[in-house]
Amino acid sequence: MGHATGGFIPANIAVLTVSDTRTEENDTSGQYFVEQLQEAGHKLADKKIVIDDVYLLRAIVSQWIADESIQVVLITGGTGFTTRDSTPEALIPLFDKQIEGFGELFRAISYEEIGTSTIQSRAVAGMANHTAIFAVPGSTGACKTAWTKILRQQLDASHGPCNFMPHLTK
Repeated sequence: MGHATGGFIPANIAVLTVSDTRTEENDTSGQYFVEQLQEAGHKLADKKIVIDDVYLLRAIVSQWIADESIQVVLITGGTGFTTRDSTPEALIPLFDKQIEGFGELFRAISYEEIGTSTIQSRAVAGMANHTAIFAVPGSTGACKTAWTKILRQQLDASHGPCNFMPHLTK
C-alpha cells in the first residue's frame, strides 16, 4: 500500500472526455476535472476529447501510459450501457492491475446521491506502467463525486493511511 509521505506532491494529470457530442466549448465534465486538479495544485499534462471508439480511446490512453511525464489519467464518459459506451472495454485490457475499490466506492457514494440508478455506472480504474487511470460517467455531477469524495484525497501524498502517489513513479 502507498503510505502517506507527509507533504503534497503535484502530479502530472491528463484529462480525456469520451463523447460523440462534446466539444471544448461544452465539455463541462472535462473542464471540471481540469479546474479541480489545478486548484488542488496538480499540473494539467494534456487534455483531449475523443469519440466513443474503443481503438481511438485506447490509442490516446496508451500514449499517455507510455509517457513518463504523465502520472494520472482522468477519463469522463463512455461508462454507461448504451451501444456506444465502451470505455471499460477499452481500458481494462491496458491495465496491469485493476483498482476494483474505486468503482465499488464510487457506486457506494453515488448511491447516496442518485439511488439505484448508480447500478448503471461502470466506473473503473487501474494501474498501467505506474500510471493511475480513473474512468467515471460523463456527467459533471459524477466527476464532482469522484473528485471530491475519492480522487482529491487519493492523489494527495499527505493523505493517510495510504494514497496512490507512491505508486506513480516510473
